[in-house]
Amino acid sequence: MEWERLLTDQRLGEKSKLKGRLQDGRSEFQKDFDRIVFSPAFRRLQDKTQVFPLPESDFVHTRLTHSLEVSCVGRSLGNLVGETVIKRNASLKDRFTKFHFGEIVAAACLAHDIGNPPFGHSGEDAISEYFRNGNGQKFRTKTKDEKKWFDLIKYEGNAQGFRIITKLQNPRVMGGLNLTYSTLAAITKYPRESVIYNKSKSLLNKAYRKHGFFQAEKDIFKEVASNTGLNCLKSEKTYWWCRHPLAFLVEAADDVCYRVMDLEDGFRLGLVMFKETEEMLIPLINRQALKGYKEKDEKDRIGYLRALAISELVNEIAKVFLEEEKNILAGKFENDLISEIRKAKTLKKTAFLNAMQQPISEPVAGNFLIIGDAAAPAETWIQGAFACGYQAARVAAKELDPTEYIDWWKKSFYFNDPKFVQDYFKLITAIKSLNLFFSDEEIDYLYSLLDGRVFTSIPQQFEELSKLSDKICKERPELCERIRGWKGI
Repeated sequence: MEWERLLTDQRLGEKSKLKGRLQDGRSEFQKDFDRIVFSPAFRRLQDKTQVFPLPESDFVHTRLTHSLEVSCVGRSLGNLVGETVIKRNASLKDRFTKFHFGEIVAAACLAHDIGNPPFGHSGEDAISEYFRNGNGQKFRTKTKDEKKWFDLIKYEGNAQGFRIITKLQNPRVMGGLNLTYSTLAAITKYPRESVIYNKSKSLLNKAYRKHGFFQAEKDIFKEVASNTGLNCLKSEKTYWWCRHPLAFLVEAADDVCYRVMDLEDGFRLGLVMFKETEEMLIPLINRQALKGYKEKDEKDRIGYLRALAISELVNEIAKVFLEEEKNILAGKFENDLISEIRKAKTLKKTAFLNAMQQPISEPVAGNFLIIGDAAAPAETWIQGAFACGYQAARVAAKELDPTEYIDWWKKSFYFNDPKFVQDYFKLITAIKSLNLFFSDEEIDYLYSLLDGRVFTSIPQQFEELSKLSDKICKERPELCERIRGWKGI
């Protein structure tokens, strides 16, 4: 892939670059940013939950404030990377500045969650379940194209986001918001369709774990990929591409914000104590930068640590990107950048282990039953509902009274045992994160096969699942291949 094509400012729906484009002091990529900000779809993010639902505090993030902050971090990453890339490529100096890189990433970050349904991943699962096992099954006979049916039973918010910005916004205009090809490619975190008839090991990597467009928009993405020069990895009856290099920065900006900003939200809500929050953030920063720290109150201290942590993470991520630039342009880099930084282990283990020191023994708050991600501290690392969400949802659906629910909760999960906290570090080094390999919907499906049985350890869960391998391979062949490639235990 070549930077000159990757940074094209030609727009979707624009027959040719118009000489009469309005010159108003903005670059084409800044116009992309503004078009997204003023779109109704972006405005609707204000009432969508980021992590904590129905908070009493107006400090807590929604998807709208989260997207704005991701955009700011993304702009910094783009500027840092762009400055060095331009120095390395003399042919870029006459047409581009480092700010063009930042503007593309910032615009793409704004739209990265624009297709998320209410309730995030749980909303995706609900839509998928409606078509797979609910009333939506009646549409199966009307959908002869297998790939279109998979778009429904493996519903993906990222693909819906691409649909929104290229079609549903301004539906009477060819190209929707008419964003530049560069921004559209950078938004597409998963440049593949929902079904791929290929057993490539690359499909086990995070860059191809999900899909980024529906069949209805496949031709649009082909056009985007062609105009930006993305490497096409097409095989028989299948389409998938290498990521646009700047898509890695969009993903990294999102990773930084939800790992750091959401932690601050948890502290402000009283879900994580000051000491635990401080211990999670300090290892991420240079202690020499702590000026006037002791004079601040607890809230300001956490805000200060958060700002310093983000700054250091941005510099580390930009460094990794530049070190891997050749591999990224060649389509050989398929991991997420944040996993490659020097502080990657600190970022994951510190946050998770400290959260585990305060397991939620009574998951009831007022009139709300806390289920899924909010109920299990382990879920902050093992995403989806593998450990408890499926069973908890079933219990909640039966409308158990709080006493019965609490009793079930305490007896059902091994991480409520005090001994577990002491032994946890040994366990954590033996088990890889499930969310590197399985989507939330796939984890829910796997756990449903366990039929509500109680286990004392994660390895025991996988031992039981291995006995069901024939059933899994028959019902979900693609998932079966992923399980065979997983070496977590």
